[in-house]
Amino acid sequence: MSKVCEYFFAPHSPYAYLGHARFVALAEKYGVQILLKPFDLSKIFGVSGGLPLAKRAPQRQAYRLKELARWRDYLELPLNLQPTYFPVQSDAAARLIIATQLTHGTSAALALTGAIMSGVWAEEKNIADTATLIAIANTLEHDGAALLKSSETASVQAEFDRFTEEANAASVFGAPWFVFEGEGYWGQDRLDFLERAFAAA
Repeated sequence: MSKVCEYFFAPHSPYAYLGHARFVALAEKYGVQILLKPFDLSKIFGVSGGLPLAKRAPQRQAYRLKELARWRDYLELPLNLQPTYFPVQSDAAARLIIATQLTHGTSAALALTGAIMSGVWAEEKNIADTATLIAIANTLEHDGAALLKSSETASVQAEFDRFTEEANAASVFGAPWFVFEGEGYWGQDRLDFLERAFAAA
């Protein structure tokens, strides 16, 4: 019986960025199929009571920066704590990832996801800008313009909406969020628990 893990994420999430490569490596190690599900985090916040960064209390915002610095240093990943283009609207990036998955498969979409996340957090790129998204896709040897055009279709928007609805149904309230064998795991700092579940399955 195949092992499957749902991967809910928002492309602009710093914690999704911190955990993305490790999660992909774990899934490969344990033979777990990834169901890639970028979703609209703002709509989930509206249901779950979460707040966008700018509306959080000052002490929460300050602690967030300390925590990101700790994880950056621990994981030895490049990460700008306050990137130029953040907060950023990531719906177009999410749709581009979905279009890539539909056209080229999950592995290609996972690679694009990593490149987009790195663009925000390590490379000072504006992922709300369509030209930037095309350029990122082109670096992975895709036809970025064609993928962008595909990402703007009603069918891709329907997939994005469906993933958001599925996130809500799964009681997701943050990103990244992993669902394996019916159990949810919130955050890249839960990957150790997720690995234990993979190993035991």
